[in-house]
Amino acid sequence: MIEGKLVRLRALRAEDLDHHVRWRNDPEVVHWATGGDPLFGPVTREAVAGFHEARLRDNPRSETTFTVEELADGRPIGMADYRDLDPFTGQATVGITIGERDRWGGGYGSEALELLTGHLFGACRLRRVELETWSGNERAMRAFRRIGFVEEGRRRAAVRVGEAWYDSVLFGMLHEEWTARRATDGR
Repeated sequence: MIEGKLVRLRALRAEDLDHHVRWRNDPEVVHWATGGDPLFGPVTREAVAGFHEARLRDNPRSETTFTVEELADGRPIGMADYRDLDPFTGQATVGITIGERDRWGGGYGSEALELLTGHLFGACRLRRVELETWSGNERAMRAFRRIGFVEEGRRRAAVRVGEAWYDSVLFGMLHEEWTARRATDGR
């Protein structure tokens, strides 16, 4: 368990399935998480159950999905994951989705991402962490930059949202950037 001031990241549990089904079938959550990618949602309970079962057996040496739980009351509010962890190059890709809309804009997702990034740089001793979003998700991009991620590149017109096209935006952070930022923040 990885704990902050607002949230904790804990191991995925079987009882988290209902939350994941609800989040992945919420059109607004799907819109902001993926630009409305139909592979994310809407999905059947059976499809999410298959994905969920596989995540329960993840090998933490290469990938793990956490439940983001609100510290105040223990309520699951989202999910965070890392994947494609490469111990040779010391890098991984991360993702974060806050599925409870009443927790958007309150710093929960930012803290969850900071906790996950800190875990990967600390306990996993990674060199680099990356994530991506679509250019229409300005709130996510502001949060990534605030935490210390740097925009590294764009794939132009790679994300379709309705009839509009947006860039896929790649962000990255290096271990020394994380360390320097924490030193100036006094953490």
